[in-house]
Amino acid sequence: MFLQELSATIDREKHVALIVDNAGWHKAGQLAVPDNITLIPLPPYSPELNAMEQAWEWMRSHYLSNQCYENYDQIVEKACEAWNEFSNSTELVRSIMHRDWVCLP
Repeated sequence: MFLQELSATIDREKHVALIVDNAGWHKAGQLAVPDNITLIPLPPYSPELNAMEQAWEWMRSHYLSNQCYENYDQIVEKACEAWNEFSNSTELVRSIMHRDWVCLP
């Protein structure tokens, strides 16, 4: 569903190379990938290439580790709090997500 919606937003003369991790749903045989999108899987065991892994590591180390939760709602609340703290700091996001080898216009 996401790929179909993304596909609909891509200009006709453009093609998207979408980098994905090795989650099972990114490799499912029944996954319908539109013609204007190419999935590029990251190599296995390469979290350093997936900036989101560093974001999760920051959230775990600053908000989520060494905690006891009474219920699912508490887990969700704490995860949302961690995400909001992370995403509200432009400098923090930049320091964790920046890659010298990524060149964007």
